[in-house]
Amino acid sequence: MTAEHIPCNVVVELLTDYLDGGLDAATAVRVENHLALCPPCLTYLDQLRTTIRGVAALPVETLSDGAIAELEAAFRGFHTPDPLQ
Repeated sequence: MTAEHIPCNVVVELLTDYLDGGLDAATAVRVENHLALCPPCLTYLDQLRTTIRGVAALPVETLSDGAIAELEAAFRGFHTPDPLQ
């Protein structure tokens, strides 16, 4: 992998942080450069955005307090390794 190129499987791992603005500027540019040349990854990004909008539209009260607590506990300890390392 060159300094400029990021493979598709790594881009997919970075897209959530990319959408959240959580990538450093250099990595964000590398992701954007990849997306500009990779229609499948761009399609995946569009699907991810659609999913996020759909989930955001769900009423909060559809989850019980217990379900919210379980989800928060599950995600609290979740850390993914840096895919660029």
